[in-house]
Amino acid sequence: MPAAKYIVGLTEDERNRLRGLLRGGKARVRMLTRARVLLKADAGCTDAEIASALEIGVATVSRTRKRCVEEGVERALREAPRPGARRKLSGKEEAHLIAVACSAPPAGHARWTLRLLAGKVVELGFAPSISPETVRSMLKKTS
Repeated sequence: MPAAKYIVGLTEDERNRLRGLLRGGKARVRMLTRARVLLKADAGCTDAEIASALEIGVATVSRTRKRCVEEGVERALREAPRPGARRKLSGKEEAHLIAVACSAPPAGHARWTLRLLAGKVVELGFAPSISPETVRSMLKKTS
């Protein structure tokens, strides 16, 4: 197995901070796991040894090492924000959807269905397409 490409060298302050984080018990599990990875990497353990000891993947260990060396200890401990999907409707459009759902159903129907509401959203031009499931989750937020 080749030598580790990213060698983690922590200062005494960084080691103390990571140990304090592990003793504190108020951090997220992923952050604590990354702190353990960094401490073991600083002690000279290989990626495979760290992965085995902490019961995580070798890729996780190497990613954490790389992030620490390239971007610093703080960045290695924290997850990058995940962008997620853009909202389908604005707040004003959601409010209009709720108002439509509370109004009388269209002719020939006893009540508004999610499919009818999704069609109404498209008809009003709020979105080019929208699934009934998305409409359901928007209505669920208000109940």
